[in-house]
Amino acid sequence: MQTYVPLMMNVSGRSCIIIGGGLVAERKVLSLLDADAKVRIVSLAISERLQSLFLEGALEWFQRDYREGDLKGAFLAYAATDRSEINGAVVAEANRRGIPVNHAGNGEQGSFITPSVLRRGKLILSVSSSGSGPAAASRLCREINEVYGDDYELYLDAMALARTLVKAQVRDKHRRSVLLGAIRDMDMLAQIRQGTFTPRSEEEWMNWIEAYREDDEA
Repeated sequence: MQTYVPLMMNVSGRSCIIIGGGLVAERKVLSLLDADAKVRIVSLAISERLQSLFLEGALEWFQRDYREGDLKGAFLAYAATDRSEINGAVVAEANRRGIPVNHAGNGEQGSFITPSVLRRGKLILSVSSSGSGPAAASRLCREINEVYGDDYELYLDAMALARTLVKAQVRDKHRRSVLLGAIRDMDMLAQIRQGTFTPRSEEEWMNWIEAYREDDEA
């Protein structure tokens, strides 16, 4: 059994190539589009959802079988056909080119696998069984979904705005650390869950930063 290193990868604007167009390929494509990747599909046929995305201009589609050289320039590659010989050829080309590749039918043949993912805005929770039991990973992800609800999305959005403004406006490292600690101690997540939380605008956060600075200097 392979051992994997978990990574969060930035694929925004990167070329990601999927060989195959069925439901498995569709799941890969939707995940990549959510991450703002540039997606290219090579397949004789694709699912209805993928056809709609193609017609909308969300992805490229080469309506033919895979050919050697199709992975040129790829940042990531996915072998997602129902033909083992094609998937094997895709993996072989990716390995020669030094391109990370996912083998949808047999994860151990590729260089990376994709976990089950739960998204709450900026919060991303992923669960993997290292390929030994994808169904178990999906079930665990559903259980986690019951614990981490939509409140985390609102919480992280508020935290992100506050932290961004503090880092942009406060140059002194000590004061910045104090302000970030104060934001953490507000326990906004508890307020959200109690129904007492009111989101602050950028202007309100700026006023708070200034007031905190005045209190510190008093």
